[in-house]
Amino acid sequence: MSPVAQPYTLEKVKNDRRVLELLSNNFPNVSAASTEIINLEAILNLPKGTEHFIADIHGEHEAFRHILKNASGNIKRKVKEIYGNSMRDDDIKSLCTLIYYPERKLELMKAEEKELDNFYNITLHQLVRVLQSVSSKYTRSKVRKALPKEFAYIIEELLHESPSDDDKQAYFNRIIETIILTGQADAFIVAMCNVIQRLSIDLLHILGDVFDRGPGAHIIMDTLCDYGHFDMQWGNHDALWMGAAAGNDACIANVLRLSLRYGNMATLEDGYGINLVPLATFAMETYADDPCENFKPRLNNDDILFDDKTRRLLAQMHKAIAIIQFKLEGRLADKRPEWGMQSRKLLDKLDTARSVITIGGKEYPLKDSLFPTVDPDDPYRLTQEEQELVSKLHHSFMISERLRKHIQCILSHGCMYTVCNSNLLFHASMPLNADGTLKEVELRGGRYKGRELFTRIGMTMRAAFNNDTAPDEKDFAIDYYWYLWCGPDSPLFDKSKMATFERYFIDDKETHREEKGNYYELRNDEKVCDMILDAFGVEGEHRHIINGHVPVRISKGETPVRANGKLMVIDGGFAKAYHDTTGIAGYTLVYHSRGFQLVQHEPFSSTEEAIHNGTDIVSTTQLVELTNHRMRVRDTDKGRELSAQIEELMELLYAYRTGMIKERTTSKPHQ
Repeated sequence: MSPVAQPYTLEKVKNDRRVLELLSNNFPNVSAASTEIINLEAILNLPKGTEHFIADIHGEHEAFRHILKNASGNIKRKVKEIYGNSMRDDDIKSLCTLIYYPERKLELMKAEEKELDNFYNITLHQLVRVLQSVSSKYTRSKVRKALPKEFAYIIEELLHESPSDDDKQAYFNRIIETIILTGQADAFIVAMCNVIQRLSIDLLHILGDVFDRGPGAHIIMDTLCDYGHFDMQWGNHDALWMGAAAGNDACIANVLRLSLRYGNMATLEDGYGINLVPLATFAMETYADDPCENFKPRLNNDDILFDDKTRRLLAQMHKAIAIIQFKLEGRLADKRPEWGMQSRKLLDKLDTARSVITIGGKEYPLKDSLFPTVDPDDPYRLTQEEQELVSKLHHSFMISERLRKHIQCILSHGCMYTVCNSNLLFHASMPLNADGTLKEVELRGGRYKGRELFTRIGMTMRAAFNNDTAPDEKDFAIDYYWYLWCGPDSPLFDKSKMATFERYFIDDKETHREEKGNYYELRNDEKVCDMILDAFGVEGEHRHIINGHVPVRISKGETPVRANGKLMVIDGGFAKAYHDTTGIAGYTLVYHSRGFQLVQHEPFSSTEEAIHNGTDIVSTTQLVELTNHRMRVRDTDKGRELSAQIEELMELLYAYRTGMIKERTTSKPHQ
């Protein structure tokens, strides 16, 4: 039923009077309320904004930032639609690169141009047409908010005037000429390019795992903190860094171990100012005679920047922090016996004299039996030197201002799950029983499943950073980050164990097996997906679960679309460490007014290559699901909010016209 036809009664107005009086502060009379209704109804009929879903970025900042800048290839498609028949491919490539990297590309282009004013004139006209195209689905108000203040009025004039209109052509052209004449062309081009980037993605969803493996998680977080219009579903690697920032020493040790494993010191040292000198000093002294063969860093072929001496040091540091990690985890398992993690205590199972370890009643030969800091009588006790090192590392994480800022951004924009436009987003898993029903998981004395479990976990994670949290609750919350990282019933992990120790020290591959939870198999069943969607209150004719976490091995025939289209797994392996596994270099899932498209990315060369040679990410687009009609704003969650606002305004109109609420002539400024 249309809002205009909705019947209202005096009784309803009486019941809603408090809300209506508050609403009348912004809309004090019939004219103001009617104008807003007209405005909101118009917005409801605009095309749905474009959402982008990205998962498991893992520190690959150059590829991530390039995908944001090119809107997963959407900007190039727009440029080709506009200029495909009037510009050469090289010129289209050059214009696209200018839009992606305006400051740096502009300098290169200017150096090659002999007629600079002509170049400026042509480029500004081209950019205006591209911006008109990408802004066409938004209201003038929304576009205005995306414009830089210093050029907002001029850009708005250019966007809404057509140079093909004879009456306006001189006006339009004179604006362009004056921009050039006043020396503002460079700044104006940069501003236009940034707005094109900004409006090409309406909402960005990050499905977890910004951190670890790649070198630039801190750069990605800087980008996101400045980006604004995004949400984030926390992943296991994000939780690990959150735990480290909260002061969980086991998480700190894991963060350091993973960074050393991949030879990635940039995020720690350059990004967050973590002082690794104490660890290096301790490792060189303690493991001076240890070859540390199993701890040499894993490096990609194009990242071989370390000489043998440096690799040797990284291996020593790697082993040193790994042993400290195993000790800290063993102590935490004893502190929280309800987590059932005692089976992961393996240092007390060592027989270094015979170079074997006993697990489950079976002996396994050790690849490495040098444990100089492990006391057989008290294997989980830190030596005095280890304790001092842990204290220094703890302090270094606690005083990192940039890390604190990034964690606050993660907390303010993130949660365990999100429901948006009939899509349920979470990073990894939903704990399930073998029969496909939701599994109850114990947390702080209660048992929870499904949405309530995710909500409770999210509240616990936030409690670690709330100053008003009770001391015992905060202590638990800080500890709990380690369980989220590697606990069997953690929705961010959901495996039988994390076989870190076994992979380092035992050759037998059987000990390396990590049995996945039931979700990873049952999620291919459409009925199970529907059950989960129902449990989270997800409605709509076309509804989906969207996950990351588990790389989709395209090279082995796996597909990201499962359960008859109800589930989409979009971890395509951004991290270089996964390229061989997946056979590609990441996915972007794009949800626009026509439906879903999955963009499959090839490895990105480099930002420098893109700027100098116009190299773009080679992407393949796969249609996942198209709708019969073009989706409008009214078909979205935002549309439902706006419809509810219209409903309230219509009731306010009724209250004015019946005299239940008196009109006023002035109002507070409407925000």
